[in-house]
Amino acid sequence: MVLKVGDKVIGFNLKGVDGKFYRLEDFKGKRAIAIAFTCNHCPYVKAYEDRMIAIQRDYESKGFQLIAINSNDDKKYPEDSFENMVIRAKKKGFNFPYLRDETQKVVSSYGAQVTPEIFLLDENFIVRYHGAIDDNYSDPKKVKRHYLREAIEALLSNKKVPIEETRAIGCTIKWLG
Repeated sequence: MVLKVGDKVIGFNLKGVDGKFYRLEDFKGKRAIAIAFTCNHCPYVKAYEDRMIAIQRDYESKGFQLIAINSNDDKKYPEDSFENMVIRAKKKGFNFPYLRDETQKVVSSYGAQVTPEIFLLDENFIVRYHGAIDDNYSDPKKVKRHYLREAIEALLSNKKVPIEETRAIGCTIKWLG
């Protein structure tokens, strides 16, 4: 099952690379929250990391929060282990929580299929946008549509999100077992 625009999401309690546990409820009061299913090894994610950092930086003071969640099987993909997440977050200077979903309960409840895949929530934890960050993963200079930024700006302006769903492109989630 994939969450759809208009669905309310289920909360979570996941460990971050800073050693703290984060619950969705910890972000109550934020006007827009992007849940980004991501990982360490995927070239699509790597291509988007700097853009994710920029989005958090550009909108944080306006009531926005990005939360990255890695749900991949780290036995088959050791680069996605928690220890390597800590290293990656420090190396890249992540300015957002980077959380580990080792049981895959969270990714299963959202229905994400690829990394990166975005679920943008409003202040009531209702999905208002689902899909890709923008329309060109390989070259930020060639982006024509900034889907996530457009959706964030709409939410922060109390307007309807112009494009509510796009196709997320990336590496498949690496499922356990």
